[in-house]
This record gives sequence, C-alpha cells and structure tokens, in this order.
Amino acid sequence: KQWYQRRVAITAGEEDDDIDRLKKSAHKKKGRGLARSDVLKGDFEELDGDTRPGAPQKSIEGWIIFVTNVHIEATENDIFDKFSEYGDIKNLHANLDRRTGYLKGYVCIEYEQHTEARAAVEALNGADFLGQELKVDWAFTRPGTKNKVKRKERRRGRSPSPDSD
Repeated sequence: KQWYQRRVAITAGEEDDDIDRLKKSAHKKKGRGLARSDVLKGDFEELDGDTRPGAPQKSIEGWIIFVTNVHIEATENDIFDKFSEYGDIKNLHANLDRRTGYLKGYVCIEYEQHTEARAAVEALNGADFLGQELKVDWAFTRPGTKNKVKRKERRRGRSPSPDSD
C-alpha cells in the first residue's frame, strides 16, 4: 500500500511539472495584435450559403430563423402548426420563464432547406399571431455592411434641460 501511495505522489508531481512547463511556454494571445498574428491565418472551412454581406448563413445543421414578439401564452404546438405550413421543421426551441411557465417571447426554429426557411421569413414577418405582430428574421447572417445604421443616425439627442422653455 505504501508503494502505491508513493508512486501516485511521484506521478502527480511529474504531472504538475509538465503543466508548469506548458504554462511557461504558452503565450497569451489577445487584443488588437491577434488579428495580425499567424493564429487566425490559415485555411478554414466555410459553410454553404450566399456570400453577400447581410445574406442568411446556414448553421452547421440547418437554416435557423429567430422569431420575436411571440405571445407569452402561445404553446409550442401553436408555433409548430403555424411555421410547419412552410416546410418541415427540424427543431423548435422555445424558452420558458421559470417563474411563470410562459414563453419568454422568442423562439428559434430550424429548417433543413433554405427555401422553406426563406418562405417562412418572408410570409410571417409582420404577420399577426395571437394578437401580436411577429418579427421573423435569420438567426445567422454574413458579416457586412448591408443593414448597419450609421453611428450618427443611431445616436439619440439630449433631452431638453428643464430651464429651456
């Protein structure tokens, strides 16, 4: 038994030495210089999809749309019935509020085919569902400048001071 305990202690000590050596040889990579380093250069795989900026992008398993402004009393079956009219739904994820048990107001829906997802986005964006206007858009889009708002347009003006009448 003593021999085993001594061997375990030696093995643990060797592992600690190996870990210390690795930590000393590692370099932290963060900040602005990372983009210019060799870490991000290389041949990376790309998923299929449109290459235009702002175009929808496929996730690894399918085309995901994000639905907001969903009525809190809607059920998964209601949502599934509404969106399955446009194609086969591969996955539907509706978060529930732990305290109330109702929907949080948004849903992620995954379609296998791009045409089905696009049909759902085009048909149901702005559609009425249980008395609320749905907002349907792609969960993933290509980075770019298509839908970006200029910084000056985004800013809000200052509120008038109480003295200015």
